[in-house]
This record gives sequence, structure tokens and C-alpha cells, in this order.
Amino acid sequence: MTKREGGIRCPWFRRPASPVPAAVLVRPGDAERGAAPADDPAGGDAGAPRVGEIGEDGPRRYPRLRGAGRWAAGLAKFDITGVFFATLFLCWSLTPSLLPRGWLYQGLIGGISAALGYGVGLVAGWAVRRVYLDRRPWWPLRRPRLHAVRVAVVLVCVVATIGMLILSSMWQRDLAALMGEQGASAGGYIRAGLVTVGVLAAVVTAARLLRDAAVGIGRVLSRRTGMPRAAAVAMGSVAVAAIVLVVVDEVLLRVTEGVTNRIFSANNEATPPGIEQPLQPERSGSGASLIPWDTLGYEGRYFVARGWRQDELQRQTGEPAKQPIRLYVGLDSAPTPQDRMRLLREEIARTGAFDREAVIVIPTTGTGWVNPTAAQAIELMYGGDTAIIASQYSYKPSAVSFLTDRDAAAEAGKRLIDTVHDEYEETVAGRPDGDRPELYVYGESLGVTAGEGAFESLADVRETVDGVLWVGPPNSSRLWRSIVTRRDPGTDEIEPTYAGGLVVRFANDAEDIRADELQEARGQGTWLKPRVLYIQHPSDPVVWWSTDLLLHRPAWLSETPGYDRLEAMRWFPLVTFWQVSADLAMAADVPDGHGHNYGTQMLDGWAAVAAPPGWTDGDTERTRVLLQRARDHQGPEK
Repeated sequence: MTKREGGIRCPWFRRPASPVPAAVLVRPGDAERGAAPADDPAGGDAGAPRVGEIGEDGPRRYPRLRGAGRWAAGLAKFDITGVFFATLFLCWSLTPSLLPRGWLYQGLIGGISAALGYGVGLVAGWAVRRVYLDRRPWWPLRRPRLHAVRVAVVLVCVVATIGMLILSSMWQRDLAALMGEQGASAGGYIRAGLVTVGVLAAVVTAARLLRDAAVGIGRVLSRRTGMPRAAAVAMGSVAVAAIVLVVVDEVLLRVTEGVTNRIFSANNEATPPGIEQPLQPERSGSGASLIPWDTLGYEGRYFVARGWRQDELQRQTGEPAKQPIRLYVGLDSAPTPQDRMRLLREEIARTGAFDREAVIVIPTTGTGWVNPTAAQAIELMYGGDTAIIASQYSYKPSAVSFLTDRDAAAEAGKRLIDTVHDEYEETVAGRPDGDRPELYVYGESLGVTAGEGAFESLADVRETVDGVLWVGPPNSSRLWRSIVTRRDPGTDEIEPTYAGGLVVRFANDAEDIRADELQEARGQGTWLKPRVLYIQHPSDPVVWWSTDLLLHRPAWLSETPGYDRLEAMRWFPLVTFWQVSADLAMAADVPDGHGHNYGTQMLDGWAAVAAPPGWTDGDTERTRVLLQRARDHQGPEK
């Protein structure tokens, strides 16, 4: 039975105990909640009476714990509500995401997810105690019952975690099988739990150190100024938060940015292994070019030096071929964007780019990369009677450029496309329609964002170019997002239909891309020219990553999953955002046709959007064999 002595409720002590030092005196209920002594501002209301200071029977002492009881008391160092939520978030993170993960990577993801859940649990537990439990007469629980609850919760959490690790390994194997890979074994995946515990402990320890620092500052303020301890601790917390922000912003981020810039700037000045300056005058960087070889940057040199030349095209296809034109301007080719565009116009005039059958403008990704498979595919289709034009606006990876230079990418894409289009209009203005080259735009990943920057709407696209192929569009791409949001009722976000597929269409794989089959499957009518095609995999995190994942279930996770996404994938607040964010790091490290690796599917895209007259599906398959041969001959793509 609960006794009240001196106005204080003592829930478990029946007999008076001898006086004890103030260091071990605690308020009733503190031990049950894992709270600190009364003089610790982190452990309760400042200045609250301690048991030994009031009451007729003097202070009370907790009974000494032994054996299992002592072990159970150690659990009190962790907030039990935090442990429960940490396990909940961990189990959520073990559910399948878009791409398969190894045990080490899963351990890192699980540890951060568990730490996030622990923090949510602390806040939730505090709120429940303040709003509900502290007003109940039966709270706090007797100590033996409280420890029994703690032990039970921890055991349940351990069993649930082990069970989810085993189940997760099964999901990972199923997901890997969808992509033609072999997943981790159940025994091996258990190691992810050990990594999770280590990461969780590190994050929680860091958080506690910051909390202790805030409490320490508050204690000093309270002692020296007479400020109420609660207010002093609050000010200490603000001070610690400010210090952390300054360290992160002024030290870590700036140092990281400086190191990143130096690393990628140095890489931009290097030349890829096995790459040599081209001899053909149709290439930028050649001896005849107005753009020096050493100013093209790493990716520019890689682009202009690769690809089959005229003789190889003729040998492989058995048909007459022309020397393909590849034009590229690097960041170091001229001091300003305007000067770089002027150089590009001069290169276009020098090489006679607009005398070719097809001209392809490619806004690049962050580093200036042009997908060599996309370039080689269109050159094979036209027997080299092409001119591909690209420019570099950054040397940072797409992930960094996406966060820091997204607007710059759109501006650079608009500048490039507008420059080529203006030059095109001036050059071919007096030619009959049959003598004008077709003008196409290609973009991949951040290159989609860059390319969309040149157009206000689909009508603007149709008035400017003869076709567009966009592959793996980031979820934030303005035009893509507008079209998907306004898709026809009843169609899925993962593969939407817009305006009956009259102008713009979406496809997940090679079969979807083929126009005739696409029309038959969806009951769509004629696909008008100029055509716009988006290719997007169901498992591509670049396409589906968005900050909306934090608190809102996206439509694509409520739909029937695509061919390479598990039906078992579910949305969970906070956790799904973190899972898909983690998928971004390995988006391209999967087999062709999955994730952000589109393999030879851009060949099918070119066949749908920009095929030469009389082109057939048989031509596409014969060209695919040659394209794969070119990829094998020229080495792995970057």
C-alpha cells in the first residue's frame, strides 16, 4: 500500500531507514523513471524536496539490488520508451526499400533509424508522463514491477529485432533476385544487428554528451546568477545548439566544401586512363578545334575521345557512314558562360554541325558527364550522320550539384539549348524542310533538370525541338513534376498517361517504350511528333526521392509495384525518407535495367523519339547487339 509521509508519497518503503548522504537521496518516483538526483537539473524540477529532508521518519534508502536485479537496474540508464521506439524504427528500416543492401550498409541505415526512433521515444515518453501518467494515483509503479516491465520490453525488442533481421534477409534476397543478383544469407544479415547497436550507441552517446554540456552550462549559470535552474538549463541548451550550428556550418561544411572542391577540381584537370586527344577535326579538342584539349575537363575529354569513328562504324554496320561530330565546351574553355557559348557557336560553324541529319543537344550532369551509351546509340542509328553538342557547367558530382547548384543546372541547360537553337534558326533559315537537320534534346539524371530549364511547357518543347528523350528524371524536375501531377485520372504515378499520350509518354522498360505496344496496352491513339519520352524505372531512387516522403505516403507506394520493386515495401514516416535517401548512394550500382542504370534502354528511347525514316524493331535489335559490342570494346562506363 502507498503511504504518505510528510506530504510526500512513498510507493514502496514500509520502514524507516538510517540517514544516508545527500548524494544518494532522490525524490520518490525518480528511480522508477531512471531520473537523476534532485540536485541534477536534468532529472526533474529544480529545488524539489528530497526524501531525507522531510517527513517524520527521516530519509529512505532503496533496497540493495543483487544478481538479475542489478542487471535490470542497468537497463534504467536507457529510457524504456526510447528503446521501444528505437526498435520500432529499426524494424521499419529493415523492411525492403527500392534497392538491395548488404548487411554492413543495412547496419548503418538501421543504426541511424534506431537513433531517430530513440529521440522520438524520448519526446513521446516525456509528453505522456506530463499529460497523463503524473496525474494517475498508481504512478509511479512499484520498483519490482517497473523493472519487470523494463526487462519484458527489452526482451521483446531483442526478439523482434532478430526476427526482423531474418525476415529482412529474405526480402533482400527476393529483391536481389528481381535484379539478377544474389542476396545476403540470413546468418550473414544478423551481423547488421551488431552494426546497428554500435551506430545507435555512438549517436545516443553523442546526444547525451551534448545534453550533459547543456546541463553543465545551466548549472554554472544558475549558481553564478541566481537564475532558476530550469531557465538556466534552457539557456544552456540554446548555447550548446548555437555552438553545434556554428561548428557544423563554419567548420565542417566549409572544410568539407573546400576539400570537395579541391578534390573534384583536381580530378577535372586530369585525363581518364587510356584517353588520348582525338585527331579528327570533327571533335572538339582536336588540333583543328577552337577549343583546346586541356580545357575540356575530365568528362569532356572522355566524351570527345570515345565512340566509334567512321571506319569502325562502317565495319560494324556494313553500311556507309560519316565521321560523327562531337562538340564540347568545358568550364576552363572560356572565363564566362557567354564566352563559352560563343566558342560553341564557332565550333558549330567550323564543323558544319547543322549539315548533319540529326543534331542532339545534351545538357550534362553535375560533373559534365555525357552517357556514352546514349551518344553511341544515336550515332549507330544514323550511321554517324550526327552532331552531338554538350557543355560543362560544374565539376562537382550530381549529388552535390543537386543540393547546391540545382538552379545553376537549369540556367546552364537553358543557355545551351537556347544557344544551339538560335544558331540553328540562323543557319537553316533559308533551307527547304527536307534539308534541315532534326534537332533533339537528351538528358539523364540531373541533365533532365538542366534540359527542362530551357522550356516553360510542353508547347514550348514542341515549338523548339523535334523530339526529347529524358532518362531517370529527378523527382524535383519542374516539367516532369507538373505533368505527373496532372496525369489522366486512373493512371499510376509510376507510369502515368498524360492527355491520352498525345505528346508526352512515360515508360519503365524497353517493351513499354515501343510505340505500337504502348498504344495497344493503354488504348492510346497516335503519338504526335515532336515526341517527348520519359524513361523511369520503378526502382530508381533518383526518380522517387522527395522530402515529401518524410511525412506523406506517395502515390507510387500505394500503387501496384513495378517489375523490379517488392510489394512488401511500405511507407513509414521519417524512415522511408531515410531509406530512399540511402538508396541514392548506390542507385547506379545495380544491373542494367534497374535502379538508375538504364543500360541500352536509351536505344529504344531513340527509336521511339528520333528514328530515321523506315526504322523497324528489327533494326533496333540489330543495333542493340552492336551497341553492346561497343560498350564491351570501349570498357565499362563511368
